[in-house]
Amino acid sequence: MSTTFYAELIPDSDGGFIVSFPDVPEAITGGRTRAEALDMAADALAVALLGRLEDGASPPALTARDSSLVPVTVPARFAAKIALIEAFNAVSETDPSMNQSELARRLGVDHKEVRRRLDPNHKTKLPALEETLKALGKRIVIKIEDAA
Repeated sequence: MSTTFYAELIPDSDGGFIVSFPDVPEAITGGRTRAEALDMAADALAVALLGRLEDGASPPALTARDSSLVPVTVPARFAAKIALIEAFNAVSETDPSMNQSELARRLGVDHKEVRRRLDPNHKTKLPALEETLKALGKRIVIKIEDAA
């Protein structure tokens, strides 16, 4: 799942801006200024994507790309959690032996700890996310870009 989606930024008749995402229609927010609206949009996008994962819904396809749309990226603290949940789901689909208990065994932690790490609403520290991804044969790679 991509953690960058394109948003439509519309001036609000009451002042400020409304932000929506054609590919993630449940992510709608706004702000008094363009900068505030885009900051709020990043959080709204994170909540929507984590909500989809929690509901077991398919990740949205990234289809909207238009010069009038603005790219918005999920904050890194949420992107890492999204990546972990997606990696676990992908590995468990291809390897029937992979479940939360097996992951806990590989990590040498209690099953409850794995459940927390895979919970979209639980704040998990980056080292724990990295450790869990490594147990799934994955790693986090960070890319730095110029701010929009």
